[in-house]
Amino acid sequence: MYAVIRTGGKQYKVAPEDVLQIEKIEGAAGEAVQFPEVLMVGGEGEPAVGAPLVAGAAVSAEVVEQGRGPKIIIFKKRRRQNYRRKNGHRQDLTTVRILEIFTDGKAPALPARESKAAPAADAAGEEKPAKARAKKPAAEAAPEADVQANVAAPAPGAEVKKAKAAKPKAEETGEAKPAAPKKPRAKKPE
Repeated sequence: MYAVIRTGGKQYKVAPEDVLQIEKIEGAAGEAVQFPEVLMVGGEGEPAVGAPLVAGAAVSAEVVEQGRGPKIIIFKKRRRQNYRRKNGHRQDLTTVRILEIFTDGKAPALPARESKAAPAADAAGEEKPAKARAKKPAAEAAPEADVQANVAAPAPGAEVKKAKAAKPKAEETGEAKPAAPKKPRAKKPE
């Protein structure tokens, strides 16, 4: 028996015990997943083709591993334009093993997944110590405001000059300024 399923925008022909790589789906290794989008079922007599899906058909599978595909290099170039772009991409993939193909409304018995809301409810019962945020002391935040407050407002129509930051002189920093190398003078032709 075989089926054609749709997942990740692609169609796959599958049979029981097939192992295939599909676009990434949620689930850890060992978990059971179900593919309800079955487009065709065949193998026993006349194949059943859906319009677009086969009613009551489903495929169950087991996640083998979560992985990534090979690296694909994207290189764009426009000649004589000094334009080159290089990018890489690795697609996330899931390897699954097909377990069974169900028809006539039979649904696979999937093990119950743990709810993500349950751990959150447990955590809500326990009180965690609140993290204290470090605030800047008022003395550190205030100097900018004090500098602005001490500057008198210029008279209307007066020209305002912005003060430049003074560079420390070599004598103040204790560093000696290196002497520039002398260039040899060119001789004049006689």
